[in-house]
Amino acid sequence: MGLREMWRLMSRFNSSKRTNIILQHLAPDAQAQRPWLTGPAAPWHVGSSQTGARTHVPCIGRRTLNHCATREALCRRLDLDFPASRIRMSKHTDAAAEVLLERKGCAGVITLNRPKFLNALNLSMIRQIYPQLKKWEQDPETFLIIIKGAGGKAFCAGGDIRVISEARKANQKIAQDFFREEYMLNNAIDSCQKPYIALIHGITMGGGVGLSVHGLFRVATEKSLFAMPETAIGLFPDVGGGYFLPRLQGKLGCFLALTGFRLKGRDVYAAGIATHFVDSEKLGMLEEDLLALKSPSKENIADVLETYHAKSKIDQDKSFILEEHMDKINSWFSANTVEQIIENLQQDGSSFALEQLKVINKMSPTSLKITLRQLMEGSSKTLQEVLTMEYRLSQACMF
Repeated sequence: MGLREMWRLMSRFNSSKRTNIILQHLAPDAQAQRPWLTGPAAPWHVGSSQTGARTHVPCIGRRTLNHCATREALCRRLDLDFPASRIRMSKHTDAAAEVLLERKGCAGVITLNRPKFLNALNLSMIRQIYPQLKKWEQDPETFLIIIKGAGGKAFCAGGDIRVISEARKANQKIAQDFFREEYMLNNAIDSCQKPYIALIHGITMGGGVGLSVHGLFRVATEKSLFAMPETAIGLFPDVGGGYFLPRLQGKLGCFLALTGFRLKGRDVYAAGIATHFVDSEKLGMLEEDLLALKSPSKENIADVLETYHAKSKIDQDKSFILEEHMDKINSWFSANTVEQIIENLQQDGSSFALEQLKVINKMSPTSLKITLRQLMEGSSKTLQEVLTMEYRLSQACMF
């Protein structure tokens, strides 16, 4: 790539009015500048809605929800081998069956039950899970909470963004309700007083990460696939991504956020996303042993998980897929601007660097800038502060 082409590429990331308006939502004094971002706009006000003044921010970048809203398009972009007929969203679903909430043994068990749609999360599911989680948290007979996905292919492939996109076109307020209540659920999982165990078997992306990564225990298998692919569809890695991604080793979180790089199997554990790794054929036995515990403490639960983790054999001696690149990733992605990251990759010139440059070039430029700033701000914030920031960003991106 010559100098002219490099400048042409970098010029795509020059500040624009649209980018600057959205980035203002990340500024420390954003609240003072925009009083309507307090009160009902913050996701911690249960039952509230955004009724104050609204910013008129165009949809992000060239790859907006209008162009890449469906899970089908996202799976194509990520090269996931699923037929379109299996992932096309339905407008008519049985809300009562979308999520199963059961008391089994000593535990409350949540089963995301939309296997045909890769267990994509919708508002109806959120509104069923949240109150039940709070109820189990206060129930003296419930000692742990397990969440899993039905069907074997996915834990949860993310939020049902087609529904959100269609509602936005129809000027419905579902985008406000969905993001606010989803982030409230993410916060409830983080603050849950009962041990929360996410069995992240299969595809775990976007909203599925929010349902798992904030819990005390996350169990991956050889079929786990983790990704935060939002920069490919004109959004940003939300559901607390601004909190947990900067806290991964080195600049790994920034790399994952900007490139949407997929982690598979034991790499999900090696990266720090999962706390344990269990062979998938043993997952059913693990759940049974957890349910059979008698008034277990957190330590009792951890002992069971550690036992299964220690006995797992699949890819036991495999090194982390990014291990040989981590020093360079830490160097490239330590830059404070997207332009500098691009320059770092270009100057390195290695095949791995150029591969990441090619990937970044396909992403929404505005999303990249917002995401980098989001992670920089989130590195020093609490989870609740990050979720509040991300709610404001989500609304600026949608309207």
